[in-house]
Amino acid sequence: MYQRILVPVDDSETSHRALDEAGKFAKDQRAVLRLVSVIDLAQFSWGGAEFLDTSDLQASLREAGKKTLEAAQERLKADGVEAETALVETWGGRIAGLVVEEATRWQADVIVMGTHGWTGLDHLILGSVAEGVVRITPVPVLLVRTR
Repeated sequence: MYQRILVPVDDSETSHRALDEAGKFAKDQRAVLRLVSVIDLAQFSWGGAEFLDTSDLQASLREAGKKTLEAAQERLKADGVEAETALVETWGGRIAGLVVEEATRWQADVIVMGTHGWTGLDHLILGSVAEGVVRITPVPVLLVRTR
């Protein structure tokens, strides 16, 4: 059924739960997993540049993204599931759009991702990458909540 599963990952509990669910699917369906971490290199490029070494900060973001992917890969490996990884970089782009682009390019059958389930003011202020993905993707999405 689902042979190609894309999983956007970060270092949140919600992401860990989604990763565990994707691992179950992958084992059951003998599917291929692709873990994606998106980093925004532009987040330190505005204001205060004279006080910051943006190239060092961007290198730190890349390293953090790689470590997130490695940790997710190890988490799956402990359950006997292999996964490939991709670090996607943006310069101020919408993360949801990049996740969908990666899923489409890679020809994912499903996207499995976490959602915080925020409502009200939290949702208004913090928004939701998961909601953005659901709104624009042609690929089915499984959302996993922590609560």
